[in-house]
Amino acid sequence: MLVSDFNYHLPEELIAQQPLADRAASRLLHLERTSGRLQDRYFRELPDLLHPTDLLVFNNTKVFPARLFGHRAGLRAQSLSPHNPASKEFLQGKVEVLLTRQLSRPGRKIGVGEKIHFSQSLEAEVIARGEFGERTLRFTPVDDFFGLLEKIGHIPLPPYISRDDVQTDRDRYQTVYARERGSVAAPTAGLHFTPEILERIRARGIETAEITLHVGLGTFQPIHAERVEDHKMHRERFSISPAAAQKVNAALATGRRIVAVGTTTVRTLEYCASQIQQGPTLRIEARSGEAELFIYPGFQFRIIRALLTNFHLPQSTLLMLVSAFAGRERVLAAYEHAVEQRYRFFSYGDCMLIE
Repeated sequence: MLVSDFNYHLPEELIAQQPLADRAASRLLHLERTSGRLQDRYFRELPDLLHPTDLLVFNNTKVFPARLFGHRAGLRAQSLSPHNPASKEFLQGKVEVLLTRQLSRPGRKIGVGEKIHFSQSLEAEVIARGEFGERTLRFTPVDDFFGLLEKIGHIPLPPYISRDDVQTDRDRYQTVYARERGSVAAPTAGLHFTPEILERIRARGIETAEITLHVGLGTFQPIHAERVEDHKMHRERFSISPAAAQKVNAALATGRRIVAVGTTTVRTLEYCASQIQQGPTLRIEARSGEAELFIYPGFQFRIIRALLTNFHLPQSTLLMLVSAFAGRERVLAAYEHAVEQRYRFFSYGDCMLIE
């Protein structure tokens, strides 16, 4: 398959730049994947669209202020090159950093370090370079690193939101059930939920479970390959608690439907199912680790039978995942319908329920 097979036309004005005043006021496009039938609905209808026997699984990751602005302080002459596009940016003195992953160990210093000053209290040294512009930074020790980030860091809004972050983004670019800090992007399908909606879901007897996957660099990284099969996903940290695994396994054993809130939930559960040898009864295990599962058409889903998701960028891995679940032609037809009906797209936009 070609990456270009997952393209679609999107007018720029349909990219949501601000969240709605009411989280639950978003529109919801309902797609029946067996028939391709589409219905225009509202997110507030979701509790009534779910089955009373469903298990609804959320990703409870929490976004932290991972975007930092600083100044470079000194550079050895051998680090500069007229062929290096970063050189001009460096000479201007300003640098923007997106923290995507915390390493368990500082690593070995590579080459001559470049120092970056973020504030009077925070400085870092560049100790490694990645293939697509990534850098590994070693920060000077501080008493409360994440507490300091809360003061000087910025919410890492996606690049298609063409404005600076503001104070209200700290609340709105976060799900109401976020608990485990570690993401540089929100699991956006969950942004529509409110305490009231969650209460209505539970009042119908629908069971819920929470897993954790910290969204990393893969969300922002474009696909560089021409063929879908040649793309390699970045690893993302995840955790499934014994309680969550027990709920998922109980639903699987009794044939109840598992509904994923967001593509991150899909990747986590399907990755865990793929990592163990399955017996007569399908199951997952409580575990933590790093997932790098790339889901595209042809993938055989084992766990998920319904999906709530936002609209995704053209030629993105997330659009490929949704296409694997519902079929590329049906998904692209649904997107064309959404454009015609002026749905709002991407992180702060509207959503789809696919079942």
